[in-house]
Amino acid sequence: MTLLSVEDLHTHFISRDLDNQIRVARALNGVSFTLEAGQVLGLVGETGAGKSLTATSIMGLLRPPARVVGGRALFQGQDLLAMPEAQVNALRGRDIALVVQSPKSSLDPLTRIGNQLIRIHRAHRQVSERAARDRAVEMLASLGIPDPARRMAAWPHELSGGMAQRVLIALALMNEPRLLIADEPTTGLDVTVQAQILDLLRDLVRRTGIGAMVITHDLGVVAHYCDAMAVMYAGAIVESGPVRRVFASPSHPYTANLIGATPERLQLGAARTVGGPPPNLFRLPEGCAYRDRCPRAGADCAQPPPDVALGQGHVARCHRVAA
Repeated sequence: MTLLSVEDLHTHFISRDLDNQIRVARALNGVSFTLEAGQVLGLVGETGAGKSLTATSIMGLLRPPARVVGGRALFQGQDLLAMPEAQVNALRGRDIALVVQSPKSSLDPLTRIGNQLIRIHRAHRQVSERAARDRAVEMLASLGIPDPARRMAAWPHELSGGMAQRVLIALALMNEPRLLIADEPTTGLDVTVQAQILDLLRDLVRRTGIGAMVITHDLGVVAHYCDAMAVMYAGAIVESGPVRRVFASPSHPYTANLIGATPERLQLGAARTVGGPPPNLFRLPEGCAYRDRCPRAGADCAQPPPDVALGQGHVARCHRVAA
């Protein structure tokens, strides 16, 4: 069952320069993808590709000068972008949850962990404080936090990075959401804790049947923990499909270069580079945004590239798809 369908999403940053002239940064340019229930989708790309902006656009968390100027985000058939703000607010934290980066700075430093969990549960559910407290202890226990009843009284600064990340996930899951968006959920954690957190997320998806979107720049995370992937460049999806298929046969030159630039390829002496700086979002080139960095670029790349279906849900947006 399709849980989330994003269709031709455009988000711009609209501002004025020192001469009072309007400037437009086209940050998202026709983003489209689907997420199925029970699936983990990895959204991957270099810094500035638009990964986190896609999540905040979908959830209605943009602030000026950012603005959604086109597209749809269908959650269980309802367009989130067309909903009144009050309706979207009701969905956030209940049916759609976000796990953000930097857990220590995301938790309220002046409120004990237990009270934060109780507060978010009672904001969306008509339950007593006792029932909310029991639910909070249950969530902490399910996420592998030892002695969860005692941890309820802890302050955020008393937690390790891995423990704080688990608490953030508990906050996101308190109201049993159908969609979980995890934005760089392992940033700043050591390798062992990263693996524990990602194992936890994947097991939650398998056990509960929710859909999860993991935003990352780490291809290793996508390869080991995701079912499907979407590769972003300059605010657009340039390749998407099942993880095994995309890794086995990357068909867009940007995807191939990303995979070729991983440390593992470097150790094997087979490394590639993406080449050159990212494009200026205020002056995106006509046609393919990657053409100035692309080793396969030709005259036809000055025209908008087509989406080429390669079978089994594998799609690449390129004039010169590598079969």
